[in-house]
Amino acid sequence: MYRKNERLVDGLEEDQLTSYRAWLQYRSIGDEGYQKKVLSYFSSIHLDCNRDVIIDRALEEIQLAMFEMVGFSPNISQNGGSFVINVDSNLAKEGFQVKSTDSGLTLTGGSSRAVLYGIFHILREIQSETPLNTMDCYEAPKNAFRMINHWDDMNGDVERGYAGQSFFYDDYQFIKDRARIHDYARLLSSVGINALTINNVNVHQVESHLITDKYLDEVKQTSDIFNQYGITMYLSINYASPIEFGGLDTADPLDERVIQFWKQTVQHVYKRVPQLGGFLVKADSENRPGPFTYDRNHAEGANMLADALAPFGGIVIWRCFVYNCKQDWRDRKTDRARAAYDHFMPLDGQFKDNVVLQIKNGPMDFQVREPVSPLIGGLEKTNQFLEFQIAQEYLGQQRHLVYLIPQWKEVLAFDTQAKGEGTQVKDIVSGDVFDQSISGIVAVSNVGNDYNWTGHTMAQLNLYGYGRLIWNPDLSAEAIALEWTKQTFGRDHHVVDHIMQMVMPSWEIYENYTSPLGIGWMVNVSHHYGPNIDGYEYMAWGTYHFADRDGIGVDRTIETGTGYAGQYHPVNRDVYNALESCPDELLLFFHHVPYTHQLKSGKTVIQHIYDTHFKGVEQVEAMIDDWQQLKNKVDERRFKDVSERLDHQLYMAKEWRDIINTYFYRKSGIDDQHKRTIY
Repeated sequence: MYRKNERLVDGLEEDQLTSYRAWLQYRSIGDEGYQKKVLSYFSSIHLDCNRDVIIDRALEEIQLAMFEMVGFSPNISQNGGSFVINVDSNLAKEGFQVKSTDSGLTLTGGSSRAVLYGIFHILREIQSETPLNTMDCYEAPKNAFRMINHWDDMNGDVERGYAGQSFFYDDYQFIKDRARIHDYARLLSSVGINALTINNVNVHQVESHLITDKYLDEVKQTSDIFNQYGITMYLSINYASPIEFGGLDTADPLDERVIQFWKQTVQHVYKRVPQLGGFLVKADSENRPGPFTYDRNHAEGANMLADALAPFGGIVIWRCFVYNCKQDWRDRKTDRARAAYDHFMPLDGQFKDNVVLQIKNGPMDFQVREPVSPLIGGLEKTNQFLEFQIAQEYLGQQRHLVYLIPQWKEVLAFDTQAKGEGTQVKDIVSGDVFDQSISGIVAVSNVGNDYNWTGHTMAQLNLYGYGRLIWNPDLSAEAIALEWTKQTFGRDHHVVDHIMQMVMPSWEIYENYTSPLGIGWMVNVSHHYGPNIDGYEYMAWGTYHFADRDGIGVDRTIETGTGYAGQYHPVNRDVYNALESCPDELLLFFHHVPYTHQLKSGKTVIQHIYDTHFKGVEQVEAMIDDWQQLKNKVDERRFKDVSERLDHQLYMAKEWRDIINTYFYRKSGIDDQHKRTIY
């Protein structure tokens, strides 16, 4: 990893280092007056607390940053200094307070981890040249768990990974050079991430052995690296491990042999990796084994593991991505969207205290537009995590610029009505509404071994923004994008303005040229990329848009459809169930309507589809124009990289426009020559 006076990273070219540093650029401060202020406030560091490995990383970070920004690394002293660091257990464990004084700054954290977060906060402010004498704040995270899930396989592949191979594994072994993991931990801790898994939820036979002596030494080494940055590591496990390597013929959670297998396995794992946080489980979905095999329910399956982990303070994270419905394409009653609620709502209150359910933000699978999962606000007696996907699986796969924070802001602000008006998702998943003992937000990672971490340089914004948003969901999407832009590309107003013009509307732009009105899924099945209107339409386990000559959309109403709308609390149920009140952006998710159905905008559905696809292409062209304005303002490598991605995005936007519009005008039977004027 790069540190003071050690600029080259193994395998990276000199012109790739700027991309690799992401938002931790620590550029030299050009304003001489501000530089002098920084020097005076950080001339020396008075450490007024016990030193540990996390404090060491915090001190290392500020020394590196000061050297880069002002050419001076402050000394560490126990006998006074202009910058004072201390720990006060009376503060929230991860909370920190920054106070300016006449002679410098004081940083007080509720723990060593909080001090590290406070250091990154101060450095973020300095990079924006915030006046030091006004730097007074207290911050604590809204969410106790702020987690990343990696979908890395031990052969080196990353499932739904769009930024190269894994930097954890290669050829079924841990990669020996751990420098990149250190730098990744820095990036995560800089935005407050405090937990992660390092292997795919789809645990194959080889990965099952991560909890055996074959790999536990290296598991511990990796855990120790993340622990230095205040990050607790978890492992995804194979529910069928008792069969895979335990010598049993069953994984039945109520079988005494299985219970003993897990108790002994967990005890051994924690003896070798004492700081492990617990296990993540995907069961009974997409050929993953689980309790359904033995006619057990998910509470029985999860609780068995919870009992094994409880003596060590470990938790079970149990994903709610379950659908076992089989559907003929003519069947308009069976509905995959119902599955998670149907399976888990009857079990509310039956899970152990150290089990937490991980619930996708929507009922389907990270589409460009979905309603919020009704499980969030439905479950009242069960710990829960909200799951996002930073990897843009269905949103351009990091070949398209799509800023995801505006989408997530809508999810977090959604009023579930669970306890009356004002019961927002952000307050439920933080544990504030139902007082859950374990709560928070998790997301699927978007990083790989590409030199810029995320394939598309601009996709770094989604990783940065995810951390900042789940720390403080009240931050605006604009504020987060502005922070990232200034740290990543500098404070030049010309640069900042054009990048903000690119990123802020990008989610809407992608929706315009792909899948408007909540329809989703019109992609190729195998790789989930590129337009294929019927790609999912006739799959045995789900039908998604029911486009025919008479209309388009899925009837999820209570009276004539799948009944999915009835899973919401009454106010939202009634809004979604009625064609007249359903929001246009989700119309085709909840209703099957004629192509001539008039939207609230006054346009017909078919006209809206036509217009938005043309508009989306024009908006991508405007993105490219904005980026071209920065040709001499951004380093050559990043300018070229982003230009190439934007050119591809434009090519794909045109392909989406032409295929979608041609298909639906033929499907609808509306005369092509009149399509511009049909309302």
